[in-house]
Amino acid sequence: MRKYFDTLPRDFLAVATPGAGKTTFALSVAAELLGRRLVDRLVVVAPTEHLKTQWAEAAAKAGIPLDPAYAAGKGRTSKDYLGVAVTYAGVAVNPLAMRIRTERFKTLVILDEVHHAGDALSWGEGIREAFEPAARRLSLTGTPFRSDVNPIPFVTYEPGPDGIPRSVADYTYGYAHALADHVVRPVLFLAYSGQMQWRTRAGDEIAARLGEPLTKDMTSQALRTALDPKGSWIPSVLEAADRRLSEVRRHVPDAGGLVIATDQDSARSYAKTLRSITGEAPTVVLSDEKAASKKIAQFSEGDARWMVAVRMVSEGVDVPRLAVGVYATTTATPLFFAQAVGRFVRARNRGESASVFVPSVPSLLGFASEMEVERDHVLGKVVRDDDDIFAAEQEMLDRANAAEGASDELEGSYEALGSEARFDRVLYDGGEFGHEGEVHVGSEEEMDFLGIPGLLDPGQMRELLQARQSERRKKQRATESAPARPRPDTVAEVSTHEQLGVLRRELNGLVAAWHHRTGQAHGITHAALRKECGGPAAAVATADQLAARIDRIREWATRKSG
Repeated sequence: MRKYFDTLPRDFLAVATPGAGKTTFALSVAAELLGRRLVDRLVVVAPTEHLKTQWAEAAAKAGIPLDPAYAAGKGRTSKDYLGVAVTYAGVAVNPLAMRIRTERFKTLVILDEVHHAGDALSWGEGIREAFEPAARRLSLTGTPFRSDVNPIPFVTYEPGPDGIPRSVADYTYGYAHALADHVVRPVLFLAYSGQMQWRTRAGDEIAARLGEPLTKDMTSQALRTALDPKGSWIPSVLEAADRRLSEVRRHVPDAGGLVIATDQDSARSYAKTLRSITGEAPTVVLSDEKAASKKIAQFSEGDARWMVAVRMVSEGVDVPRLAVGVYATTTATPLFFAQAVGRFVRARNRGESASVFVPSVPSLLGFASEMEVERDHVLGKVVRDDDDIFAAEQEMLDRANAAEGASDELEGSYEALGSEARFDRVLYDGGEFGHEGEVHVGSEEEMDFLGIPGLLDPGQMRELLQARQSERRKKQRATESAPARPRPDTVAEVSTHEQLGVLRRELNGLVAAWHHRTGQAHGITHAALRKECGGPAAAVATADQLAARIDRIREWATRKSG
């Protein structure tokens, strides 16, 4: 607020983590500008129909009446309103009508989740045409990074050190900063693996463990097998998530849970499973239902345990009591993942935490490990000479290989045969916690983590996770009989799974020590190590990559001591 009113710019981009209060900030700016007579009217542009209503309700509390039913072809609206709320798609249909309205008054335009203006080229062009004459434009986003090269209107881009244009925010408030200020909740990611079996179109039966190194298509098929309502994986994870919710509700009585499903059929099946687990029918929200917004509002205001939805609850929808989530969708892009997790991080009272259950898929574990890393919208790779053309082409291939689903040719080309769930590990603040090997669902080892109290501040959460892991290790050693042969003394003598686990735990311990020494957040330290040593997130890095990072952070410690 101070920065905005010190400069009173025509365009202002605020990037703030989901749950940080972008709506409150924007409406406070709008109220002040209206009070100073610097603007006469307000236009809010939101991604969805539900968010239009949500904005209108929030604006009414701030004393700014907005018409959420306005359409570009409608023309005038009641004189009781000081503005309108529309969608990006609605503006693109008739940008000229919105431009005429914008020109008639000194207008403030609030572009909520402005990265959506780059969803389609026509949307960006429509937004630019409609609001180019606006007196002021305030752009908001929680996830500015995108995987395309469509520029976002009214956003400044500047070349980075590599010459690639990146978005430049006027003010940034990241997750790590918000967590330190107790504005958002710390997030526990509970990862579940397990054995999957499916049949390919050629008739071959494949068995693979969820999370082990596979091709992109096999990883996609393993994930789809896990999320198949007829298998055992999803019911086991839903039951574990409900146990976690029960534990949280002991300290936060109205805490709710959300399952994000891939499609409507899956959503209905998951709801049926939850009903058999809890004895209570969950709220099912389908995007094409007229009553969807009403259902979300009723769930938000009530104390029901579970809501199951497809994509529409993933972004911007404000249900502050959501504390437990199940990421049960095949959509695996960093943008969608960040938006989905953003539904659980809004803090109401100090000490509340969020728990998100995820499949042990390398891409999702990587996103979870990078919660604290800030990103900007990158427009694309610069080609400086003829030799660099192939590098640009390679980047396009890499993006294609990282796409969220299987290829069109493979759709419908497999049949899920069966699945089972195993508790894998917990990811928190860039670190990993768990027991040796995978753990059976319903075991005491799993309850060490499912039973964590629902009210803990970030420091207490980290200490408790380390204590639970250490206590279990001591119990295992105390109950183990003498081994038939000596246990391997070096990392090189154990299996790949154990080797990676040992290296990850050593790295996480060093990162934790570095945090206590410097105050630098775990996720930021992991990102810096990746930048210097290369490779993916620690959750999916190779043994050599982990060893290189361990050596590097030890070098940092030596340098700092010297």
